[in-house]
Amino acid sequence: MKKVSRRRFINNLIGGTIGVGTFPLLSFSSKDNKYAKKKNIPVIGEFDICVLGGSCTGVFAAVRAARLGASVVIVEKQNAFGGVATNGLVNIWHSLYNTEKNKQIIAGLTYEIIERLAHREAVTYDREDKKSHFTLNTQELKIDLDELIIESGITPYLHTLFSEPFNDSKGQLEGVIIDNKSGRGVIKAKYFIDATGDGDLCERMGMVTYIHDHIQPPSTAAYFEGWNSGQFNSLLKEHGKEFNIPEGFVWGAQLPGTNSYMLSGTRVYNVNCAFADDLTKAEIEGRRQIRAFLDMIRKYGQNFKVGLSGLPSYIGIRETRHIKCLYQVNDKDTMFGERFKDAIANGSYVLDLHHQDKPGITFRYLDGTESYSRPGYPAVVGRWREATEINPTFYQVPLRSLIPEKSNNVIIAGRMLDASPVSFSGIRVMVNMNQLGEAAGVTAYLALNQNKKIKDVDYNDVRKELEKGGSIII
Repeated sequence: MKKVSRRRFINNLIGGTIGVGTFPLLSFSSKDNKYAKKKNIPVIGEFDICVLGGSCTGVFAAVRAARLGASVVIVEKQNAFGGVATNGLVNIWHSLYNTEKNKQIIAGLTYEIIERLAHREAVTYDREDKKSHFTLNTQELKIDLDELIIESGITPYLHTLFSEPFNDSKGQLEGVIIDNKSGRGVIKAKYFIDATGDGDLCERMGMVTYIHDHIQPPSTAAYFEGWNSGQFNSLLKEHGKEFNIPEGFVWGAQLPGTNSYMLSGTRVYNVNCAFADDLTKAEIEGRRQIRAFLDMIRKYGQNFKVGLSGLPSYIGIRETRHIKCLYQVNDKDTMFGERFKDAIANGSYVLDLHHQDKPGITFRYLDGTESYSRPGYPAVVGRWREATEINPTFYQVPLRSLIPEKSNNVIIAGRMLDASPVSFSGIRVMVNMNQLGEAAGVTAYLALNQNKKIKDVDYNDVRKELEKGGSIII
């Protein structure tokens, strides 16, 4: 497909020649799309596949499609790729093994990135056998993702905001309107991957969406120097209310190769970060809580000298809206380890319910046990089902849960997948989302190569191609 260089686009914009020669002007009116007034918009470039959202999920989707031969563009609103892992500072990737640690169930680009970081001593392992979780230097991860994109021949756009879909005369999605420092333009493509996290493309196309009654609340992470977790938890239990710190859950990890400690201990209740007002409120409240932590430590912490060394460029969002797809992964599917013929991802992370209606979280395990935890209090242990002789050791995600009901050339990748509340609580973590991205990239490529609608691509072809590319398919 023909591409237009960014430099040439800028030069033509400055010279006033947009719309001449290789840069057609598109007449765009409110009749074509409800989000825009009549205006002429330049076409920035044309590609096989356009990925909206540059988290690891989006990057992995783009890389898998590009490695198969598609021309790919990726659009990210932040200044770096990696999403919550990099811009949100959350530096834990969970186990690539099943719950019994006797079978690897995740590989692909997740494993490839871990190996790249390990080469630079930018990853540490919870256990020497490398079968538990990984702690990443996610600032180094930013650079690795840059390199991965360039190596794959992908056209990247950072600091670029997706605004609205652009449809052809028949109402079919033909492009996306973006805004960045060069102005407003259209990126045209044959297929699109919505990796925005909130399903922005699908929602603005008018697809069916839904929001769970109690969505998992977001948290603002931060980097600290001189952190003391034990003393902090005691202070939080005794003095948290004085500083208006809501009860939630506290965890953290050292940033490999540094003296910085990543803490995720804030909790913003009653917001849905898919909406501008709530997102703004959440960002400000999350930073207020970080300041409250520091003020509490300064007042009551004995020999606890801590310094704030980094704040994220955006809050860690666990959940917003979901897109109605061909299949919803239900709670039973995940809790009982249901197997799917069209499975494209495997996960073993505990079902991790962050509550809206009470402090703390509930960990629900595949062996039927559960634990309710809150900072400064002993865990309350019980069972969510009776004990059985054999327990599932991992769960799966089917391809159908990524394919919107009413779309020919769009597939989703990320936390807006079609999933019920309990199942989502486990599926949502990054090592699982990474796999969804790879599956979306492969599916979009196959649809392109076979000239098919997304929903008509044979899942067997997707699974075979994923396995060829290094994914573990079960």
